[in-house]
Amino acid sequence: MNGWSEQMDNYCERVDFAFWSEPVNALTNAAFLLAAFLVWRALKGPDLGARLLVGVLAAIGIGSFLFHTFATRWAVMMDVLPILTFILLYVHLATIRFFGAPVWAGIGAAVAYIPYSAVVTIGLSALTGPLNGSIAYFPVPILITAYALALLGRAPDTARGLLIGVGLLTLSLFFRTIDQAVCPQLGLGTHFLWHCLNGAMLGWMIWVLHRARAPHPPAPN
Repeated sequence: MNGWSEQMDNYCERVDFAFWSEPVNALTNAAFLLAAFLVWRALKGPDLGARLLVGVLAAIGIGSFLFHTFATRWAVMMDVLPILTFILLYVHLATIRFFGAPVWAGIGAAVAYIPYSAVVTIGLSALTGPLNGSIAYFPVPILITAYALALLGRAPDTARGLLIGVGLLTLSLFFRTIDQAVCPQLGLGTHFLWHCLNGAMLGWMIWVLHRARAPHPPAPN
């Protein structure tokens, strides 16, 4: 079978191409929907940016569910496109909100993420290999850390919030990476923990952004 309907077996839990061959991986996408629901209820006021991110977070859960059930190339796109959308939208909003930058700078930062991500991914993969497909996500915690370090002086609470997000993302990436390696010992694998932790991390990152609605003044010289 070729084209968009071609199926693939990428995860430890999958043993065939039946719809429910990855029940735990599929059902733990509820973590994204739960995080979206809880953050939506917690948001105060008309924070359009944060609410857009919540909508994309819910789409991530739906897209990942489709991938872990249908396991086709078209389902891969339903999985990765919402994730990329979340990253680009967050970079745009974070640049504006955390640093008081103009809208054009936020757009520029989001556009610049594409070549930045490609360069970092290629460079790291030359050293580490694909890491079970996780290497493509490594530019994200690196960038978040850079934003956090830049904010330590002017907005320490926001910086700490971002670093907590980096910790959650790093832990979730660890479980995503070892899924195939531990498969002989754990038939279930560990990819489902990526879902659970990543859902919590993305919800937390939206909350950090929401708390920083007022742009921070420049740090004094």
